[in-house]
Amino acid sequence: MTAIRSVVLGCGSYLPQRVLTNAELATKVDTSDEWIVQRTGIRERHIAAEGEFTSHLAIRAAQAALANAGIDAQSIDLIVLATSTPDYTFPATAVAVQSGLGIHHGAAFDLQAVCSGFVFALATADNFLRAGAFKRALVIGAETFSRILDWTDRGTCVLFGDGAGAVVLEAQEQPGKPSDRGILTTHLRSDGRHRSKLFVDGGPSSTRTVGHLRMEGREVFKHAVGMITDVIVDAFNASGLSADDIDWFVPHQANKRIIDASAHKLHIAPEKVVLTVDRHGNTSAASIPLALSVAVADGRIKRGDLVLLEAMGGGFTWGSALLRW
Repeated sequence: MTAIRSVVLGCGSYLPQRVLTNAELATKVDTSDEWIVQRTGIRERHIAAEGEFTSHLAIRAAQAALANAGIDAQSIDLIVLATSTPDYTFPATAVAVQSGLGIHHGAAFDLQAVCSGFVFALATADNFLRAGAFKRALVIGAETFSRILDWTDRGTCVLFGDGAGAVVLEAQEQPGKPSDRGILTTHLRSDGRHRSKLFVDGGPSSTRTVGHLRMEGREVFKHAVGMITDVIVDAFNASGLSADDIDWFVPHQANKRIIDASAHKLHIAPEKVVLTVDRHGNTSAASIPLALSVAVADGRIKRGDLVLLEAMGGGFTWGSALLRW
Protein backbone atom coordinates (compact mmCIF):
# COMPACT_ATOMS: atom_id res chain seq x y z
CA MET A 1 0.00 0.00 0.00
CA THR A 2 1.64 3.24 -1.17
CA ALA A 3 1.50 6.61 0.56
CA ILE A 4 2.01 10.23 -0.46
CA ARG A 5 4.91 11.72 1.50
CA SER A 6 6.26 15.27 1.62
CA VAL A 7 9.88 14.78 0.61
CA VAL A 8 12.58 17.39 1.25
CA LEU A 9 14.20 18.39 -2.03
CA GLY A 10 16.53 21.00 -0.57
CA CYS A 11 17.15 23.50 2.20
CA GLY A 12 18.80 26.88 2.61
CA SER A 13 19.34 29.70 5.07
CA TYR A 14 20.34 33.30 5.48
CA LEU A 15 21.88 35.22 8.38
CA PRO A 16 22.29 38.99 8.58
CA GLN A 17 25.87 40.19 8.30
CA ARG A 18 26.10 41.89 11.68
CA VAL A 19 27.30 39.61 14.50
CA LEU A 20 26.57 40.68 18.08
CA THR A 21 28.88 38.96 20.58
CA ASN A 22 28.38 38.43 24.28
CA ALA A 23 31.33 40.74 24.94
CA GLU A 24 29.58 43.57 23.08
CA LEU A 25 26.33 42.91 24.94
CA ALA A 26 28.24 43.15 28.22
CA THR A 27 28.97 46.79 27.40
CA LYS A 28 25.24 47.53 27.11
CA VAL A 29 23.67 45.56 29.99
CA ASP A 30 24.85 44.03 33.26
CA THR A 31 26.00 40.66 31.96
CA SER A 32 29.12 38.79 30.87
CA ASP A 33 30.19 36.23 28.29
CA GLU A 34 30.70 33.68 31.07
CA TRP A 35 27.22 34.27 32.52
CA ILE A 36 25.48 33.93 29.13
CA VAL A 37 27.44 30.86 28.00
CA GLN A 38 26.98 29.06 31.32
CA ARG A 39 23.21 29.53 31.35
CA THR A 40 22.37 29.29 27.65
CA GLY A 41 25.32 28.09 25.56
CA ILE A 42 25.00 31.22 23.38
CA ARG A 43 28.19 33.03 22.31
CA GLU A 44 26.94 35.28 19.51
CA ARG A 45 23.90 36.08 17.40
CA HIS A 46 23.13 37.89 14.13
CA ILE A 47 21.19 41.17 14.00
CA ALA A 48 19.30 42.47 10.97
CA ALA A 49 20.49 45.76 9.51
CA GLU A 50 18.40 48.92 9.47
CA GLY A 51 15.88 48.50 6.66
CA GLU A 52 16.42 44.72 6.49
CA PHE A 53 13.01 43.12 7.05
CA THR A 54 11.85 39.60 7.85
CA SER A 55 10.76 39.24 4.22
CA HIS A 56 14.27 40.09 2.99
CA LEU A 57 15.77 37.35 5.16
CA ALA A 58 13.05 34.90 4.08
CA ILE A 59 13.58 35.59 0.37
CA ARG A 60 17.34 34.96 0.67
CA ALA A 61 16.74 31.70 2.56
CA ALA A 62 14.12 30.61 0.01
CA GLN A 63 16.48 31.34 -2.89
CA ALA A 64 19.18 29.26 -1.20
CA ALA A 65 16.75 26.37 -0.66
CA LEU A 66 15.58 26.48 -4.28
CA ALA A 67 19.20 26.47 -5.48
CA ASN A 68 20.02 23.57 -3.17
CA ALA A 69 17.01 21.64 -4.54
CA GLY A 70 17.97 22.50 -8.12
CA ILE A 71 14.46 23.64 -9.04
CA ASP A 72 12.86 26.78 -10.42
CA ALA A 73 10.75 29.03 -8.21
CA GLN A 74 7.87 28.76 -10.69
CA SER A 75 7.36 25.11 -9.69
CA ILE A 76 6.36 26.21 -6.16
CA ASP A 77 2.61 26.45 -5.61
CA LEU A 78 2.50 26.85 -1.81
CA ILE A 79 4.47 29.06 0.58
CA VAL A 80 3.99 28.73 4.33
CA LEU A 81 6.02 31.26 6.30
CA ALA A 82 6.38 30.84 10.06
CA THR A 83 7.12 34.13 11.81
CA SER A 84 6.24 36.16 14.90
CA THR A 85 7.89 39.27 13.48
CA PRO A 86 6.07 40.05 10.21
CA ASP A 87 6.95 43.07 8.09
CA TYR A 88 3.49 44.52 8.59
CA THR A 89 0.26 43.72 10.43
CA PHE A 90 -0.99 42.77 6.96
CA PRO A 91 -0.59 41.60 4.28
CA ALA A 92 1.18 38.40 5.19
CA THR A 93 4.95 38.49 4.88
CA ALA A 94 4.62 35.32 2.80
CA VAL A 95 3.09 37.26 -0.08
CA ALA A 96 6.10 39.62 -0.07
CA VAL A 97 8.28 36.50 -0.36
CA GLN A 98 6.06 35.15 -3.14
CA SER A 99 6.38 38.41 -5.04
CA GLY A 100 10.10 38.64 -4.38
CA LEU A 101 10.57 35.20 -5.93
CA GLY A 102 8.52 36.19 -8.99
CA ILE A 103 5.74 33.70 -8.24
CA HIS A 104 2.22 34.82 -9.22
CA HIS A 105 0.26 31.60 -8.74
CA GLY A 106 -0.65 29.25 -5.90
CA ALA A 107 -1.07 30.33 -2.28
CA ALA A 108 1.13 32.04 0.32
CA PHE A 109 0.34 32.72 3.96
CA ASP A 110 1.93 33.29 7.36
CA LEU A 111 1.65 30.99 10.35
CA GLN A 112 2.20 32.12 13.93
CA ALA A 113 3.23 29.62 16.61
CA VAL A 114 6.29 31.51 17.90
CA CYS A 115 9.32 29.22 18.35
CA SER A 116 7.28 26.16 17.31
CA GLY A 117 6.36 27.94 14.09
CA PHE A 118 8.55 25.96 11.71
CA VAL A 119 7.28 22.58 12.98
CA PHE A 120 3.68 23.86 12.76
CA ALA A 121 4.34 25.19 9.22
CA LEU A 122 5.96 21.92 8.19
CA ALA A 123 2.94 19.96 9.45
CA THR A 124 0.55 22.34 7.68
CA ALA A 125 2.34 22.09 4.33
CA ASP A 126 2.63 18.32 4.73
CA ASN A 127 -1.11 17.96 5.14
CA PHE A 128 -1.82 20.12 2.08
CA LEU A 129 0.64 18.12 -0.03
CA ARG A 130 -0.62 14.73 1.12
CA ALA A 131 -4.20 15.83 0.42
CA GLY A 132 -3.26 16.64 -3.17
CA ALA A 133 -4.08 20.35 -2.90
CA PHE A 134 -0.54 21.39 -3.87
CA LYS A 135 2.52 19.72 -5.37
CA ARG A 136 5.56 21.68 -4.16
CA ALA A 137 5.88 23.86 -1.09
CA LEU A 138 8.35 26.30 0.38
CA VAL A 139 8.29 26.14 4.17
CA ILE A 140 10.14 29.05 5.72
CA GLY A 141 10.99 30.17 9.24
CA ALA A 142 12.12 33.81 9.38
CA GLU A 143 12.48 36.25 12.26
CA THR A 144 13.78 39.67 13.22
CA PHE A 145 13.38 39.25 16.96
CA SER A 146 15.84 42.08 17.57
CA ARG A 147 12.94 44.43 16.75
CA ILE A 148 10.81 43.26 19.70
CA LEU A 149 13.49 43.01 22.39
CA ASP A 150 13.85 45.27 25.39
CA TRP A 151 17.58 45.93 25.17
CA THR A 152 17.67 46.94 28.85
CA ASP A 153 16.37 43.52 30.00
CA ARG A 154 19.40 41.27 30.38
CA GLY A 155 17.17 38.24 30.96
CA THR A 156 15.83 38.32 27.39
CA CYS A 157 17.99 40.51 25.14
CA VAL A 158 20.95 38.13 25.39
CA LEU A 159 18.92 35.16 24.13
CA PHE A 160 17.60 36.05 20.70
CA GLY A 161 18.89 36.69 17.19
CA ASP A 162 17.68 37.19 13.63
CA GLY A 163 17.79 34.82 10.67
CA ALA A 164 15.84 32.67 8.22
CA GLY A 165 15.81 29.10 6.98
CA ALA A 166 13.73 27.25 4.40
CA VAL A 167 13.03 23.82 2.96
CA VAL A 168 11.45 22.75 -0.32
CA LEU A 169 8.91 19.94 -0.04
CA GLU A 170 7.47 17.84 -2.87
CA ALA A 171 4.57 15.40 -2.75
CA GLN A 172 5.90 12.00 -3.82
CA GLU A 173 4.48 8.49 -3.85
CA GLN A 174 6.38 6.23 -1.43
CA PRO A 175 5.96 2.54 -0.44
CA GLY A 176 4.10 3.49 2.76
CA LYS A 177 6.69 2.12 5.18
CA PRO A 178 8.85 3.61 7.98
CA SER A 179 11.73 3.47 5.49
CA ASP A 180 9.94 5.99 3.22
CA ARG A 181 11.62 9.27 2.40
CA GLY A 182 9.76 12.37 3.55
CA ILE A 183 7.75 13.41 6.57
CA LEU A 184 6.63 10.30 8.46
CA THR A 185 4.65 11.90 11.28
CA THR A 186 4.01 15.26 12.98
CA HIS A 187 2.52 16.04 16.38
CA LEU A 188 1.36 19.50 17.50
CA ARG A 189 0.20 20.78 20.89
CA SER A 190 -0.74 24.05 22.57
CA ASP A 191 -1.94 25.20 25.99
CA GLY A 192 -3.00 28.83 26.37
CA ARG A 193 -2.95 28.71 30.15
CA HIS A 194 0.77 29.46 29.98
CA ARG A 195 0.47 32.61 27.84
CA SER A 196 1.85 34.96 30.50
CA LYS A 197 5.08 32.98 30.86
CA LEU A 198 6.33 33.99 27.39
CA PHE A 199 4.63 36.76 25.44
CA VAL A 200 4.94 40.17 23.79
CA ASP A 201 3.24 42.97 25.72
CA GLY A 202 1.75 44.71 22.69
CA GLY A 203 -0.37 44.23 19.61
CA PRO A 204 -2.75 46.00 17.19
CA SER A 205 -5.93 45.07 19.09
CA SER A 206 -4.69 45.45 22.66
CA THR A 207 -2.19 48.31 22.84
CA ARG A 208 -1.86 49.47 19.22
CA THR A 209 1.90 49.06 19.65
CA VAL A 210 4.45 46.41 18.73
CA GLY A 211 5.46 45.76 22.35
CA HIS A 212 8.44 43.90 23.80
CA LEU A 213 9.12 40.27 24.53
CA ARG A 214 8.59 39.26 28.17
CA MET A 215 9.55 35.90 29.65
CA GLU A 216 9.56 34.02 32.93
CA GLY A 217 12.71 32.07 32.15
CA ARG A 218 12.57 29.57 34.99
CA GLU A 219 8.94 28.70 34.28
CA VAL A 220 9.65 28.16 30.58
CA PHE A 221 12.62 25.94 31.39
CA LYS A 222 10.53 23.96 33.88
CA HIS A 223 7.88 23.09 31.31
CA ALA A 224 10.12 22.70 28.27
CA VAL A 225 11.72 19.28 28.75
CA GLY A 226 8.48 17.52 29.67
CA MET A 227 6.52 19.03 26.80
CA ILE A 228 9.25 18.31 24.26
CA THR A 229 9.62 14.67 25.26
CA ASP A 230 5.82 14.23 25.22
CA VAL A 231 5.47 14.93 21.49
CA ILE A 232 8.62 12.98 20.63
CA VAL A 233 7.28 9.88 22.38
CA ASP A 234 4.11 10.37 20.31
CA ALA A 235 6.24 10.43 17.15
CA PHE A 236 7.96 7.18 18.10
CA ASN A 237 4.65 5.51 18.94
CA ALA A 238 3.07 6.61 15.66
CA SER A 239 5.99 5.48 13.49
CA GLY A 240 7.10 2.35 15.31
CA LEU A 241 10.61 3.81 15.49
CA SER A 242 12.74 4.63 18.53
CA ALA A 243 15.58 6.85 19.71
CA ASP A 244 18.03 4.18 18.54
CA ASP A 245 16.80 4.63 14.96
CA ILE A 246 17.42 8.39 14.93
CA ASP A 247 20.41 9.58 12.89
CA TRP A 248 20.06 13.27 13.79
CA PHE A 249 18.15 15.21 16.43
CA VAL A 250 17.58 18.83 15.33
CA PRO A 251 15.84 20.66 18.17
CA HIS A 252 14.71 24.26 18.42
CA GLN A 253 17.83 26.18 19.40
CA ALA A 254 16.65 28.03 22.50
CA ASN A 255 19.01 26.99 25.26
CA LYS A 256 21.75 24.38 25.34
CA ARG A 257 20.72 23.19 28.81
CA ILE A 258 17.18 22.43 27.58
CA ILE A 259 18.53 20.63 24.51
CA ASP A 260 20.97 18.56 26.56
CA ALA A 261 18.32 17.64 29.13
CA SER A 262 15.82 16.63 26.42
CA ALA A 263 18.33 14.46 24.57
CA HIS A 264 19.37 12.80 27.83
CA LYS A 265 15.78 12.06 28.82
CA LEU A 266 15.08 10.55 25.38
CA HIS A 267 18.34 8.52 25.39
CA ILE A 268 19.58 10.28 22.24
CA ALA A 269 23.38 10.24 22.05
CA PRO A 270 25.03 13.70 22.24
CA GLU A 271 26.87 13.11 18.97
CA LYS A 272 23.50 12.89 17.17
CA VAL A 273 22.37 16.34 18.34
CA VAL A 274 22.75 19.28 15.94
CA LEU A 275 23.67 22.41 17.90
CA THR A 276 23.84 25.93 16.47
CA VAL A 277 22.56 27.94 19.45
CA ASP A 278 26.12 29.05 20.25
CA ARG A 279 26.41 30.87 16.91
CA HIS A 280 22.81 31.88 16.20
CA GLY A 281 21.14 32.39 19.58
CA ASN A 282 17.41 31.74 19.67
CA THR A 283 16.03 32.67 16.25
CA SER A 284 12.54 31.41 17.10
CA ALA A 285 10.80 29.91 14.03
CA ALA A 286 14.04 30.18 12.02
CA SER A 287 16.17 28.09 14.36
CA ILE A 288 15.36 24.58 13.11
CA PRO A 289 15.73 25.27 9.37
CA LEU A 290 18.94 27.22 10.11
CA ALA A 291 20.32 24.21 12.00
CA LEU A 292 19.17 21.84 9.24
CA SER A 293 20.94 23.95 6.65
CA VAL A 294 24.19 23.90 8.63
CA ALA A 295 24.09 20.12 9.11
CA VAL A 296 23.29 19.48 5.43
CA ALA A 297 26.01 21.85 4.24
CA ASP A 298 28.70 20.25 6.40
CA GLY A 299 27.73 16.76 5.27
CA ARG A 300 26.22 15.41 8.46
CA ILE A 301 22.64 15.04 7.25
CA LYS A 302 22.55 12.87 4.15
CA ARG A 303 19.85 11.31 2.00
CA GLY A 304 18.16 8.45 3.83
CA ASP A 305 18.97 9.75 7.32
CA LEU A 306 16.19 9.73 9.91
CA VAL A 307 15.85 13.23 11.36
CA LEU A 308 13.85 14.22 14.44
CA LEU A 309 12.71 17.84 14.86
CA GLU A 310 11.13 19.40 17.95
CA ALA A 311 10.26 22.85 19.24
CA MET A 312 8.48 24.69 22.02
CA GLY A 313 7.36 28.30 22.00
CA GLY A 314 5.15 30.95 23.53
CA GLY A 315 1.53 30.09 24.00
CA PHE A 316 2.69 27.51 25.02
CA THR A 317 2.97 25.69 21.71
CA TRP A 318 5.10 22.62 21.07
CA GLY A 319 5.50 19.98 18.41
CA SER A 320 7.62 17.31 16.73
CA ALA A 321 8.25 16.10 13.21
CA LEU A 322 9.94 12.87 12.17
CA LEU A 323 11.24 12.68 8.60
CA ARG A 324 13.60 10.72 6.44
CA TRP A 325 15.89 13.00 4.44
